[in-house]
Amino acid sequence: MFTVLSTTQRAALHEAMIYVQQRYDPLGIIAGGSIIRGNGGPTSDFDIYVIHDKPYRQRIQKRFSGVPAEIFVNNAASVRSYFPSECKAGRPITAHILATGVPLLKRDEVVDQLIGEAHEWLKKRPDLTAAELLWKRYLIVDLLDNARDLLEDDPASASLFLHDAVRAMVDYAFLAVNRNLPRVKESITVLEREQPAIGKLLRSYYEADHHQLRFSVAEQIAVQLLGTAGFFEWETEPEQFQNDQHSP
Repeated sequence: MFTVLSTTQRAALHEAMIYVQQRYDPLGIIAGGSIIRGNGGPTSDFDIYVIHDKPYRQRIQKRFSGVPAEIFVNNAASVRSYFPSECKAGRPITAHILATGVPLLKRDEVVDQLIGEAHEWLKKRPDLTAAELLWKRYLIVDLLDNARDLLEDDPASASLFLHDAVRAMVDYAFLAVNRNLPRVKESITVLEREQPAIGKLLRSYYEADHHQLRFSVAEQIAVQLLGTAGFFEWETEPEQFQNDQHSP
């Protein structure tokens, strides 16, 4: 099952299993992450998902035999609440761990039910509305305008806004085509493959050695992705205000 694991990683996973079973009363334990998938790096960790029936959730970061692990403790109701919200954000993290991980322990049918549901959620896409995408465009352009205002007098602060804007544009590039967001480590590589022009500019941005050049490249990315790199006119649809107080 774990032929990709080193001796140390096997020992770490065994130690983690003992730790979880001693500390909790798990209905199920699922191990996931890049180590399990066989493409981990020197600092990769285990993602260990613990399903129990207690009314609380918890997250723990701990080393086992020197190997880092992130432990997510949830009941079934919590897991099911993450599926739709993470799907909407384009980051189905919980569904991915459960669907691609390896079950180490199953003591209740709910474990298989959640894994099955996770597979179904992974097939879904964010499906952002035009209004939601427009709002994201506005937020990105606002960051660019703030960076533009500070570029000459305070380059460091301008870079703070600029990096936030570019990072948001990376997400927008995927959400705008109704695509789930890849792992951050893979974002540039995936963009270069799926949207070569944007991917090339993005790499140029992060490899630039001067803030003026970075800003120029960021503007080019914005024009291609958003259609503008500065303030644009727009308006929301009228929204009915909900007032709890009844009129006399």
